[in-house]
Amino acid sequence: MNISLSSDFATAVPEMAVSWKAVPVAEPELLAFNEQLAAELGLDPERLRTEGLPLLTGNLAPGVAQAYAGHQFGGYSPRLGDGRALLLGELTGADGRLRDLHLKGSGRTPFARGGDGLAAVGPMLREYVLSEAMHALGIPTTRALAVVSTGHVVQREEPLAGAVLARVAASHLRVGSFQYARNTGDLELLRRLADHAIARHYPGSTYLELFAQVVAAQAALVARWMLVGFIHGVMNTDNMTISGETIDYGPCAFMEAYDPRTKYSSIDEGGRYAYGNQPIIAEWNLARLAEALLPLFADDEDEAVSLAVTTLRTFDAHFEEAWTGGMAAKLGLTGDVQPLLQDLLVLMHENHVDFTSFFHLLGKAARGDAEPARSLFLDLAAIDAWLARWRELEPDAALMDGANPVYVPRNHLVEEALAAGAAGDMGPFDRLLKAVTSPFGERPGLEYFAAPAPQDFSATYRTYCGT
Repeated sequence: MNISLSSDFATAVPEMAVSWKAVPVAEPELLAFNEQLAAELGLDPERLRTEGLPLLTGNLAPGVAQAYAGHQFGGYSPRLGDGRALLLGELTGADGRLRDLHLKGSGRTPFARGGDGLAAVGPMLREYVLSEAMHALGIPTTRALAVVSTGHVVQREEPLAGAVLARVAASHLRVGSFQYARNTGDLELLRRLADHAIARHYPGSTYLELFAQVVAAQAALVARWMLVGFIHGVMNTDNMTISGETIDYGPCAFMEAYDPRTKYSSIDEGGRYAYGNQPIIAEWNLARLAEALLPLFADDEDEAVSLAVTTLRTFDAHFEEAWTGGMAAKLGLTGDVQPLLQDLLVLMHENHVDFTSFFHLLGKAARGDAEPARSLFLDLAAIDAWLARWRELEPDAALMDGANPVYVPRNHLVEEALAAGAAGDMGPFDRLLKAVTSPFGERPGLEYFAAPAPQDFSATYRTYCGT
């Protein structure tokens, strides 16, 4: 099956692209396939399903492993890159947009740093269901095109079945890409990378405007994450895109009981990337992008620093606009909701209230049935007083319906689906995917997918990076 792929990234910055072939896959089997996305890309879904496995496993032609650097948990690594991934190339979709076609789990590259470059079925299915759920929630994200089992054995703590994920992105340019280019000392390379990013994502922008656009996009992205209780889990600078898309669904999870300190990642021992820290970390990462771009802002370093600082300071305003506007919609209100919101979040924290369930059930309260939402609280007097204040503002139930999902990839459901998928049963995965890709509005027969996790599950749940 022939698909026309360009090599824009490799042509623009060949110093950051290493030509490489995926590990050959002799026994590919399609586990999950995104027909809707294939059609959006202008591809024939049926032909891709039947003839496209060599493409979806990287067996047709070499791709490129992209070089990038990054701050990982605050510590700088000057050379990271695609250790187990390949950019197959760029394709133009039916809508005229250019997108990357990228593989994950396709074998070792020169950036592998001792890893085997492979991926197991479970983590690849996780990225598939999480990214498609985020897309359905209206959150910018890389998307999953397919998961293909490889027949390889992947050795982790135990032998696991191997898989390759084919994903699609506006691009895979990261903050870490610019850190890498700056670290080489080659300002011409840095300039070409910035020109490539501008042409790809923010046409006509100056270098300072490029930075400003990324600040705005990332501030809005993190706010939108938090509005649905999403915790990325590993917000390193190599996991922050220039496009403003969510990328790399490793130890991510959806918050259950509201608590700003919530973290699930097994590698985030100090809670650096906890739910409530995500805006601070995003801004910190953007400061690292500013440092990388400084020579492009102005010839005078002091002037460049001043321009960068002024632009970075817009982050808070962008975040607050997206957060408060989104929270107002979740409450069915317009205007300033801060006092009401802050009091609610305190109550939810003190009463260990499930985040997704409460906002969904609050929509019922807007229609006159407050008991389901009220029953989530132990302090009934406090929530009754809050509900009375909220009702006085005449909330719009229809507005709430479009802002408060019923179905998100709850952690226990994800683990159940991944365990079954790894054992060869894709039924639970398919049913979960069906629920979370139409997240708004109750549907008969899907009550199981709206229920919170058992308390004993939540208390011990940890997520892992999948490498």
